[in-house]
Amino acid sequence: METESVSASYSSHTGTSTESFEDLFERVNMILGDAAPTRQESPDSDTFVPRQPLTLKDAGVTYALLERIILRFMFSNSAVTGRRIAAQLRLPWKLTEPLLKQLRQEKHIDLSGTTAAGDSEFILTPTGRERARQYILESSYFGAAPVPLEDYATAVALQSPSRLQIRMPDLRRAFRSLVLSDQILERLGPAIKAGRGLFLYGNSGNGKTSIAERISEAFGSTIWIPRSVAVEGDIIRIFDPRVHTEIDDSTAGSGLLDSQDIDRRWVRIRRPTIVAGGELTMNELELQLNPTSRVCEAPLQVKSNCGTLVIDDFGRQRMPIDELLNRWIIPLERRYDFLNTPSGKKVRFPFDLLMVFSTNIEPHELVDGAFLRRIPYKIEISDPSEAEFRQLFESVSRAMNVPIDDSTMDYLLARHYREAERPMRCCHARDLLLQVQNYCQFHDTPIRATREAIDAAVVNYFAITAPARTGRINVSRN
Repeated sequence: METESVSASYSSHTGTSTESFEDLFERVNMILGDAAPTRQESPDSDTFVPRQPLTLKDAGVTYALLERIILRFMFSNSAVTGRRIAAQLRLPWKLTEPLLKQLRQEKHIDLSGTTAAGDSEFILTPTGRERARQYILESSYFGAAPVPLEDYATAVALQSPSRLQIRMPDLRRAFRSLVLSDQILERLGPAIKAGRGLFLYGNSGNGKTSIAERISEAFGSTIWIPRSVAVEGDIIRIFDPRVHTEIDDSTAGSGLLDSQDIDRRWVRIRRPTIVAGGELTMNELELQLNPTSRVCEAPLQVKSNCGTLVIDDFGRQRMPIDELLNRWIIPLERRYDFLNTPSGKKVRFPFDLLMVFSTNIEPHELVDGAFLRRIPYKIEISDPSEAEFRQLFESVSRAMNVPIDDSTMDYLLARHYREAERPMRCCHARDLLLQVQNYCQFHDTPIRATREAIDAAVVNYFAITAPARTGRINVSRN
């Protein structure tokens, strides 16, 4: 069967044209509405669990597509049992067995024997091997059977962060490892609940990235995503173990279904948080086709769905700022994104995530007012107050087991901050105490923050920063 006919067959089955997908998207939105979830739909509960398909129609895949995957898989192996093929497809045996019978009837595979457990083993026939070679030229993919794009869009909508009721306890849980004032939490709460766009700005070293990386924890624990989706005959990988953390649902429990009833083409993961820094390029925001394997990879924003995408160090990317911003205008407003498939089709993907722009630069110096209006929340992460700075040192010293008493803390603030007119940063507690720890270990003295150790740490840490008012620091031996 030619490539074009396979694509046409698959497209007609799944109905993944742009028009039909848009209709589905609008229909899902109408069903969901804007109603707040019930208390049972708290961040830790399940709002979506993929059910095991009963038929190929339920699975949203065609025989033509599965034939390609099976023959590619068998080409990479010798004799393969039927159960192993089913496991590779992540489909039930009752759906896989008829496929193998059909492939035998078409002389693509043949029975080579039976295992001790009674499972049939299959091999490729010469005809099947030649066909597999042709299929590998199209794509080397032989993983799990893909999920229709419509099913993925429905799952994203049902697991959207905007459907969750975010409360102050959820924020305190998410940011429990940070020292944040109630004022900051009060401002972060509505921004996280909205689940759209957020600017975090302020001086470096005050925890903007740390805050952004923990936001998804306020959304709840886990979601389901497909290993791959099928779009107009193309297979696109969604699950990426480099950025997604898989959860063993056999131990976690689905909350709704027995594990045997779960569609194994889906993966349970922690809500994603993906951070892209100055190395970000426009290519990473589009579908990526591996020229060797001919397997397509989803872009960062698709992998971030139902979680958080952090554009860190915003304004220092290699691409022009206007180009990057223009790329996000429509997705941020409309909650969908158009992507071009390898076959040349423009397809609409869900864009349901909180996008965080983290920068050391004032937002109005980076972008114009028109774009700023599209980012509804702008929160400055300012320098800590003296009380917060003391609390940070207390928390970090306890975690690092580097004691610092009140008199030494008073000395640090008076000598090296007030007198030196040096601004306080949240990162100073960890960085200075780490230097204190190394200083004590080098001198083989008890690990604790003494004045001498503090002076040495300050000299090393602030050596190339802007000069303080008092100039050079003398190391105290008191």
